[in-house]
Amino acid sequence: MPKQIMIVEDNDEIREMLEFLLQSEKYTVCSFADAAGFRAQISKVRPDALIFDVSLPDGNGLDLCKELRSDPATVHLPVIIMSASGDLSAMSRACQADDFIKKPFDIYDFICRVKKQMVG
Repeated sequence: MPKQIMIVEDNDEIREMLEFLLQSEKYTVCSFADAAGFRAQISKVRPDALIFDVSLPDGNGLDLCKELRSDPATVHLPVIIMSASGDLSAMSRACQADDFIKKPFDIYDFICRVKKQMVG
């Protein structure tokens, strides 16, 4: 059974590119443009990993990560935080994200980092 990845990214082009890249690697992808859509589905989808953009129209990926880390049902899920703004790696560590990817990113590096979280 393919591994399931959930993406929360408000930029349609980036979200669609990530979906394409991950599906080409045989992952099942469920994506959202905002935190509300993600929150409504997280308990139904049961993902194997999560990818969040920091800046969302109704919140941010760092807060989503903190929420998941405080919930026993999701504390174990690998979380990758993405951002185009500055060096947020310290903030992603503070919310206990497993990895941080700065945009723009190399697609091969992105896939390698996702694969690392899926086996880790």
